[in-house]
Amino acid sequence: MSPSTAPTAELSPDATPATTPDAAASRPARPARAARPNGQWAVDGTEPLNGNERWKQEDGGLSVRERIETVYSREGFDSITDDDLHGRFRWWGLYTQRKPGIDGGRTAQLEPHELEDRYFMLRVRIDGGGLTTEQLRVIAEISSEYGRDSADITDRQNIQLHWIEVEAVPEIWRRLEAVGLQTTEACGDVPRVVLGSPVAGIAKDEIIDPTPIIDAITEKYIGIPELANLPRKFKTAITGHPSQDVVHEINDIGLVALVHPELGVGFDLWVGGGLSANPRLGERLGAFVTAEQAPDVWHGVVQIFRDYGYRRLRNKARLKFLLADWGPEKFRQVLQDEYLGYALPDGPPAPRPTSPGDHVGVHEQKDGAFYVGAAPYVGRVSGTVLSAVADLAESAGSARVRLTPHQKLLVLDVPPAEVDRVVTGLRDLGLEAEPSTFRRSTIACTGIEYCKLAIVDTKDTAKVAIDTLEERLGDISRLKPITLHINGCPNSCARIQTADIGLKGQLVMNDDGEQEPGFQVHLGGGLANQDRAEAGMGRTVRGLKVTAANLPDYVERVVRRFEADRTGEESFAEWATTADEEALL
Repeated sequence: MSPSTAPTAELSPDATPATTPDAAASRPARPARAARPNGQWAVDGTEPLNGNERWKQEDGGLSVRERIETVYSREGFDSITDDDLHGRFRWWGLYTQRKPGIDGGRTAQLEPHELEDRYFMLRVRIDGGGLTTEQLRVIAEISSEYGRDSADITDRQNIQLHWIEVEAVPEIWRRLEAVGLQTTEACGDVPRVVLGSPVAGIAKDEIIDPTPIIDAITEKYIGIPELANLPRKFKTAITGHPSQDVVHEINDIGLVALVHPELGVGFDLWVGGGLSANPRLGERLGAFVTAEQAPDVWHGVVQIFRDYGYRRLRNKARLKFLLADWGPEKFRQVLQDEYLGYALPDGPPAPRPTSPGDHVGVHEQKDGAFYVGAAPYVGRVSGTVLSAVADLAESAGSARVRLTPHQKLLVLDVPPAEVDRVVTGLRDLGLEAEPSTFRRSTIACTGIEYCKLAIVDTKDTAKVAIDTLEERLGDISRLKPITLHINGCPNSCARIQTADIGLKGQLVMNDDGEQEPGFQVHLGGGLANQDRAEAGMGRTVRGLKVTAANLPDYVERVVRRFEADRTGEESFAEWATTADEEALL
């Protein structure tokens, strides 16, 4: 549906009644104040209501590639215009990174140009998390040659490189695209990378392989102008595995495989999830989607976001705000009536997961080979490590690796006789297939090392915490994985609200009354898993903050209190959401 044929406007949430009954009795009624437009194209028209929307309409984000190739890469950083540098570059996976040496207390005080360096973070888009060893080696070589050997596996199955200069970008694109990789729409107000099950096509217990759906979406819809100007980012998660391994509850759209009692194999449709500073879990629409329908349903949902999403205020421009106002029933009706042209059948929810979704360890594939899932320290690797992983996999007869939404790496297709050697080889590279509880279940965002929004360090803080907790809590033999998510600012790239222990970076007061890097603590959150029937947000306790230096002490203390107080097989999240505040301090 085009905006020009959209229905007439509904009353905006911003609208207010003109008078009270008493006032109306004493003076003539005034006409109702006109509803303030929210920038919904299908309701308010396409007139831009802020500067960001204006430049997106005047010259869309996709257009900047030509200028990078013909102007900026030749004339250097100083030639880049402001709208391109702080806007359109994102459509091609490029953000300026933080200038070294600026402490977290100045993050909110400085302008972007004062915080940013002349180098870029480059995000390589890896839909479904799948890489050949040839592709992995190309990324590794780019890291080593152009990125000071930097590389992070993100919790969205991408790889991020740092220290990239604009002069090198065209050559980097040439190398990536020669092996079928891209940075197109890896950032920006666009459909971001499609999360997919890391064991798609190989797992013995897989319900359906979602790879053809992911391929259809990315081949048809990524990089097209019609979907390159959304209100904000749009995140997708699709899985055919019963572990529900793609964190679908916190994506704008999620497709989760199940077997319908009458209609067979298909997907349960979720929409409207997202975290950041205003977290909201997605909701089921109660609709059953076949594999054949899935690309069209995805396209319909993203078009709803484009046409009806709120654009006036950036902090209200995610799909979750529209769903909150509409509700799932109206959302489904609009999807069916205006975008699909047919009704979707009702469907049941997918069954509760029965196994962990991080795929760490050694697992047999349906063809008799094995995959080995290993944990780096919170996604931090390097070009050198990635190149060595490619060499190790190929030496064992494998040509495929996968990345997970939990900052893990899998080597696929390992013959039985090679499993032990691969496990040992990965360990030698800092990738552990038999990790401790905290090595396995800790994730962290980029943090102050590179991110302009961050207030505290995350990666190094996490490594110290993991090593310390491994040593201190090794005596608790029955301890199940407790998720520890560490974020450098309030934006929740590390999903702090859905962790057993979530840590939001901020400056806190130490015992001497001085500010230092630390965290606000969230407790008891989680997504649906084998130990939890439904997703839920963590609780916060007033005044519960911890310095970065005291983080291991706090986690040890609260975990030991949990072990002392728990009842039967009670999980940490169950305990933390009901425990007295005194027990959590």
